[in-house]
Amino acid sequence: MAESLPGDLRADVRTLWDYHDLRHELRPADVGIGLGSHDLGVATHTAELFHAGMFPLVVFTGANAPTTVERFPRGEAVHYREHALELGVPDDAILVEPEARNTGENVTFTRRLLGSREVGSVVLISRPYQQRRAYATCKKLWPEIDVICASRPLPLDDYIEGIGDLDRVINMLVGYTQRITVYAERGFAVPQEIPRDVVAAYDRLAQAGFRKRLIY
Repeated sequence: MAESLPGDLRADVRTLWDYHDLRHELRPADVGIGLGSHDLGVATHTAELFHAGMFPLVVFTGANAPTTVERFPRGEAVHYREHALELGVPDDAILVEPEARNTGENVTFTRRLLGSREVGSVVLISRPYQQRRAYATCKKLWPEIDVICASRPLPLDDYIEGIGDLDRVINMLVGYTQRITVYAERGFAVPQEIPRDVVAAYDRLAQAGFRKRLIY
């Protein structure tokens, strides 16, 4: 059984979790883009949305990171495609972008792969805590696109249990919160407002030792 979220951390982890969930209302789009990661649930939800008629074309994007190479040795996007095929998504409805190693490259390389196709709207499917970063990155690098963010609609505790690694989830939440500010300052993403309670929760979790995914 996965380690449960301790009571003394719960409020701060919940604050960051809620901040990164943009709660976009889903509507049909031209393309669904599954952002590669260690979480195969991204591919599962992409397939679910495809079958629900949210988009007629899927792009899976992602090479490998140190955290995914053992689980997905052929690359994140390749394994995502294989999983989607198992879930009934037709092969001719899937494109694979196997080179991207960060969110900016996910967006840039996917846009290049789509080439001359007429694409006015996309659904970005990601881990729940990646939504805000993915949105900010996409609006910086592909500003004219209509972008909707989506993730599997799992409660926080269910997500942690599914991943099976509490420490990873909290470290990723803290690291992704830092990146909202840092990446905007570096010109990688559009700025996002960060409420005071989010800053305070981030500070407490970082001080508690959840610093593995911090840039500095």
